[in-house]
Amino acid sequence: MSTAGSARKLAPLAIIWTALLLAPYWMPPLGGYAALGTRILVLALAAMSVNFLLGFTGILSFGHAAYFGLGAYGAGLALKFLAPSTPLALLCGMLLGGVAGALLGSLIVRRRGVYFAMVTIAFGQVFYYIAFQWSSLTGGDDGLRGFTRQPLDFGLFSIDILSNADAFYYFVLVCFAALYALVNNFADPRGLHYSQSGDFVMMAVMGGMRNFWGPLLGAAVFVALQDYLSSITINWMSFVGLLFVLMVLFFPRGLLGFIQRKSEA
Repeated sequence: MSTAGSARKLAPLAIIWTALLLAPYWMPPLGGYAALGTRILVLALAAMSVNFLLGFTGILSFGHAAYFGLGAYGAGLALKFLAPSTPLALLCGMLLGGVAGALLGSLIVRRRGVYFAMVTIAFGQVFYYIAFQWSSLTGGDDGLRGFTRQPLDFGLFSIDILSNADAFYYFVLVCFAALYALVNNFADPRGLHYSQSGDFVMMAVMGGMRNFWGPLLGAAVFVALQDYLSSITINWMSFVGLLFVLMVLFFPRGLLGFIQRKSEA
């Protein structure tokens, strides 16, 4: 590959990482804030995982929210009942979501098409109703509360960088995994609901499937619109749904696919 070709390949990647690194500085003038960027990163990671299935293999799953929500509960329960340790919370969140995904995945991996999608919804809803009904442990519909992000404890010393919104953004940018509960200091059953999986699918489609960075752009658009529209109307999802329909009709390759096609023209 020529030097010019390599430069063209690396330029979008450099732009993306520059935008991510400088987000706490350019978002406030545009009406954003660091916590919004943090939420985008966490949800973008979940949307990217959906994209690996839907975009690259054509398998549609509506059960991703189950493992996403279990990770949140795992982290929150560890902070509340085991120990005030952020690394332990991350480990517990990844273990709970990962083990559940591995066990259920072995049961549904042979299903295809609509059967696969329906089975993932069914299992996901089982976890949702468990979290909803087991209020003595999970807080039920009110969600799991009573925990906060903790300083990073290294034994001889600790670093309290996670209480600051900008610092936590960069922590999330570095980790980029299992962090939803720590974003909000809160976990609720909706994180397990199939509608949350639907949001992930929308992010992937809006940004551009079959493209690694497409879901990140889709998550940025989805979360930013949700944040803005929900502040002015309770019917914000209608506008997001309309945008999704327009995207499917006029930008079938997603926003990033459209941008790339224009840049190649």
